Amino acid sequence: MKQLMPFIVVIVFFILIAIFILALYNYRLKKRIIDAGPLDENSTRFLAELGSGNEALKWGLVLLCAGIGLVIMQFIPYSAEDSPVPYGVEMIFISVGFIIYYLLRRRKV
Repeated sequence: MKQLMPFIVVIVFFILIAIFILALYNYRLKKRIIDAGPLDENSTRFLAELGSGNEALKWGLVLLCAGIGLVIMQFIPYSAEDSPVPYGVEMIFISVGFIIYYLLRRRKV
């Protein structure tokens, strides 16, 4: 696990940079659309979808399920050096978070 930590830190760093760049370009796109002139129905719907605020719900659910997965791993016996069990358990809980988000979004729409 100690060899994996620098790799994870680099990945998290690049993900944070990507999130910042996406937020910046979404802001610029909204500003250009609004500055372009009168808005029709399609552009107002696009702007509403672009800043819908569902990202907080999605990442809140995913991080909650990931945390639950980490807690559950404490109760599962496995060899910490050779076992892929922790990765599998964590991926299962993260995917459950995404599935819950998908079902909530589908029910709203």
